[in-house]
Amino acid sequence: MKSKEDLKGLSLEELREKLAEAKEEYENLMLQKATHEISNPMRIRTVRREIARIKTFIRQHELGIIQQK
Repeated sequence: MKSKEDLKGLSLEELREKLAEAKEEYENLMLQKATHEISNPMRIRTVRREIARIKTFIRQHELGIIQQK
């Protein structure tokens, strides 16, 4: 999981790449949950929160709150 400081230093394009990776991981976890093969069910919650955190930073970039590099 990325910390807030790590995400704050990323560019908009890097944030979008991280978002795509996190969404893919979330989909895989949900598939594992459906087939009862998930080893750590709490990871779903963590990834969901990570997606929300990344979306927040993307929106801040769009609004100009965080200056783009």
